[in-house]
Amino acid sequence: MAVSPLAPSQIVALPVIDGVTFATAAAGVRYAGRTDVMLAVLAPGSAIAGVFTRSATRSANVLDCQAKLGGDPAGGAAIIVNSGNSNAFTGRQGDGSVAAICQAVASVLNIEQARVFTASTGVIGEPLPHDRIVAKVDELAANQSASGLNAAAQAIMTTDTFPKGACVTVEIGGKPVKIAGIAKGSGMIAPDMATMLVYIFTDALIGQEALQDLVSGLNEKTFNCITVDSDTSTSDTLLMGATGASGVDVTGNADFSDALHRVMLDLAHQVVRDGEGATKFVTVNVTSARDDDDARKVALAIANSPLVKTAIAGEDPNWGRVVMAVGKSGAVADRDKLCIRFGDILVAENGWVAASYTEEAGATYMKQPELAITVDMGLATGTSTVWTCDLTHGYIQINADYRS
Repeated sequence: MAVSPLAPSQIVALPVIDGVTFATAAAGVRYAGRTDVMLAVLAPGSAIAGVFTRSATRSANVLDCQAKLGGDPAGGAAIIVNSGNSNAFTGRQGDGSVAAICQAVASVLNIEQARVFTASTGVIGEPLPHDRIVAKVDELAANQSASGLNAAAQAIMTTDTFPKGACVTVEIGGKPVKIAGIAKGSGMIAPDMATMLVYIFTDALIGQEALQDLVSGLNEKTFNCITVDSDTSTSDTLLMGATGASGVDVTGNADFSDALHRVMLDLAHQVVRDGEGATKFVTVNVTSARDDDDARKVALAIANSPLVKTAIAGEDPNWGRVVMAVGKSGAVADRDKLCIRFGDILVAENGWVAASYTEEAGATYMKQPELAITVDMGLATGTSTVWTCDLTHGYIQINADYRS
């Protein structure tokens, strides 16, 4: 599969995060000849926070992780992830697969099963061959490396065309604190928590409750503001581990919050840039709506509209489709107060096409790989920003034969 034209020019080299090690293995869950399982092992005392899909058909792994958050951090912790099979809609057999994997990891690492977090991503409705994963646990435990985060990013990929990683080092109280994260996601991406699999690690010192509040809040500004195709996965999971190895307490620290926001937003944008078949990265801004909720409704209506997304793919400045999306969003709108821009180009205002607008200017703008659509509702102070991509023939090709 060709790498997305919107991919970063180079994959970032992720740093060592003291207090966590990584390992990968080729278990043959679905793919042959590639790594498809990753293990992260966190030091005793590490705080674990997470957000998960709100899908009514979420996987056994998600349900198990949700139940385990907030447990005693005294012992070590582990995260084990497989690609190729989502272990979703697999009934009691799926629960058994999670239990078997957790038991194997806990036994080899000598930690409590309640501190083993799992995730599976891939095809829905097929039993997870967990015995293949269990058979690799000894190998994973033996091959742990502090510098293995980049390899872990590759092991969790499915239809992704490039591994996704981001990192920041922030100085707090004169001491460096590191944050690094990886993500997978390309299709079945829509805001309803993390919209993918995401794993973030830091050597900062912070309690579980404070970390959970921080992650949940920043999630609403990052992963819950992206959409590729409006479909929410059964397996979406974001887990963050704070090892405390730096000794720097970041509870309530604004600099740490800002740094974590940058990492999470970077990863979220990379998922959009790897949207299945994507050729355009699109920022949708909505301003002056009745309130923030209405602004979000409008932004998502535009970002998820197949007609808007296909027009963008065809480099057609069809602003009428933006008007349509605003109208169907369910938000309060006044036709004669709407103002629409493509980048800096004023397209429409006062209920009609702008006198200064030319089709040639719009068509030229649409040829760029990164676009911005801005809608000023002209009503109040509500705002929202959502990131999306175009919808091309490539998306159909990938998803029409995904299981073959």
